[in-house]
Amino acid sequence: MKTAITGGIGSGKSFVCRLLEQRGITIYDCDQAAKRLMRTSDVICRKLTELIGPDAYFDGVPNKAAITRYLMASPENAQAINSIVHPAVADDFEHSQMEWMECAILYESGFDRLVDRVFVVTAPEEVRIDRIMRRDGISRQKAEEWIARQWPQEELVRRAGGVIINDGTMPLIPQIDRLLNT
Repeated sequence: MKTAITGGIGSGKSFVCRLLEQRGITIYDCDQAAKRLMRTSDVICRKLTELIGPDAYFDGVPNKAAITRYLMASPENAQAINSIVHPAVADDFEHSQMEWMECAILYESGFDRLVDRVFVVTAPEEVRIDRIMRRDGISRQKAEEWIARQWPQEELVRRAGGVIINDGTMPLIPQIDRLLNT
């Protein structure tokens, strides 16, 4: 059975995935795979360079600042990048033989079609903003912009088969145990 862990930025889904990995569960990280494929795939490199321009890569290395600037400029730009990167990540996951994936934008990317069940990690918005600001060293406004670009947490919860509340006070292990036993 293929399982996805999702949740908005700052929800703590990567932390929950580390707890699952401590239990011997191998998890495919979609974000890391996208970064790896953007570095190693000649096709992605060529298509992103055609889309963004010569600033997209510097000596074969993705220029994160240029790509992020292009991505954040408009929803159409984000969709154009996603249409290049997402199919490669989906294909890579399908060939990975892994049964679990961590994916921040599971529904937006269409990756929900690759799994049988979905668990969502949630946290109150203020907790998420604080985590993002501390982790990435960015302003509150920038953290709020990133949150606003993703699906509302309530919609993820509505679609998910299980919820893990990562608010910093509720113990995670009993929640994980409950979901693993369903």
